[in-house]
Amino acid sequence: METIQIDHDEVNRLLNLREDHFNDVKSARIAPAKLQQTFVAFANSDGGDLYVGIEDESEPGERVVGFQKQEDANGVITTLLEETKPAVENVLVEFLEVENKGFILHLGIPKSPKVHYTASDECYIRINAAKRKIKGDRITQLGYSKGAEPYERKALKDVDLDDIVEGDLLKQYMSRVDSHLPEQKFLQKQRLLTKDNDERVPNVGCVLLFDDEPQATMDTRCAVKVYRLRTTEKEYKREQLEEMPITIGGDVEHVIGKTVDQVAKYIDGASFRDKGQLVKLRYPADALKEVLVNAVIHRDYSLNDDIHVRVYDNRVEIQSPGKLPGYMSVENLYEERFSRNPNLVRMLHNLPDPVNHDIGEGLDTARNELKKAGLVDPTFEEKENAFVVTIRHQMIASVEEVILKYLSDNPGSSVSNKLIRQLSGEDDMQKVKVALQRLRASGDIKLEDDNATAFNYRYIKA
Repeated sequence: METIQIDHDEVNRLLNLREDHFNDVKSARIAPAKLQQTFVAFANSDGGDLYVGIEDESEPGERVVGFQKQEDANGVITTLLEETKPAVENVLVEFLEVENKGFILHLGIPKSPKVHYTASDECYIRINAAKRKIKGDRITQLGYSKGAEPYERKALKDVDLDDIVEGDLLKQYMSRVDSHLPEQKFLQKQRLLTKDNDERVPNVGCVLLFDDEPQATMDTRCAVKVYRLRTTEKEYKREQLEEMPITIGGDVEHVIGKTVDQVAKYIDGASFRDKGQLVKLRYPADALKEVLVNAVIHRDYSLNDDIHVRVYDNRVEIQSPGKLPGYMSVENLYEERFSRNPNLVRMLHNLPDPVNHDIGEGLDTARNELKKAGLVDPTFEEKENAFVVTIRHQMIASVEEVILKYLSDNPGSSVSNKLIRQLSGEDDMQKVKVALQRLRASGDIKLEDDNATAFNYRYIKA
């Protein structure tokens, strides 16, 4: 077992560590059987780092209270490594020595391809900063989601490790997370190198994070294409493209940033013309960002396709390759948590001010921001080999409320059935017609031209 002496800055980093889906700190006084529950939860979920020898923030006094001798941790190590059923493989075990404060036990727990149980035959999963005990069918579902090695761990033997180690992206990342390890050692500890025969080579996750052009290096397509389409129809024609699709490449963090910026640029101009007047649409930027981030970090990178983001006149569609991973379904998206690319998610999450929330929180944020803007929840659809999220410019308000608000906000303007369908997101022409008739009967609106034919009716404020 390796022993590493850590300095004051590293100690402070550990004390400031936020307990979340990937990190936890525990007192050295914890009962090994209790600690095993957290250990099993990490292995059954997306892996993570567990530090034993740090008191909780709520405890008074010194927080770093490590093991006085490494042998004092033998009971903990034995319980975790030998009594977990089945044993978790490839666990990183090391001691962090703190001057005059003993040893902190650090366990780097990988996401396991097996389902694990405690010595008392209990099964746990990790959800954000907590563990959850699961039983019966839920364990069966977890078992279905296990098995194959994640594609992000696939070895890319044609990639020169030196190109990654000597590249600016890796150096910048290590500086931002305040790591002083040698670059290759850092990659190995972060499970970004995979054995190919007797040699460790960069894997898919490593290339996505630290290669300048993963799109040129990978065997499959992994860029994002952004379209601006001047239509509200379900299917579009080539002539409705405002310009050729924008292709966005680069390392995964920059892909996310550039995609968010490009979509924001299109959204700022989201509008259509009605009777010569420009009608603008507004989407909450945070909702779009969260859905775009999820599309990039949770997509299936083994599939030979890009992410497609289509900005229509009345909606935004984000299509990412691959069905929902593991036991996830359209019905449980807001309640359950599962990551297809746990290393990728964890590495981005460990950055200061990360682009990604804890797993699942991004969709909650998107839904809340849409609600604040008066828009309906996003919709989800699983296709044969893709997952599509649609954000519609469809108001929560009734059609009548949309009509009256538009006429109030735009003095002197008139509305038609088509305009109200575009503003409200209500596709049913007959429902909009009934709403207009109700408001006309109540005296709130009137025909702009009494001589107009039914197909050309437009209404103004009475």
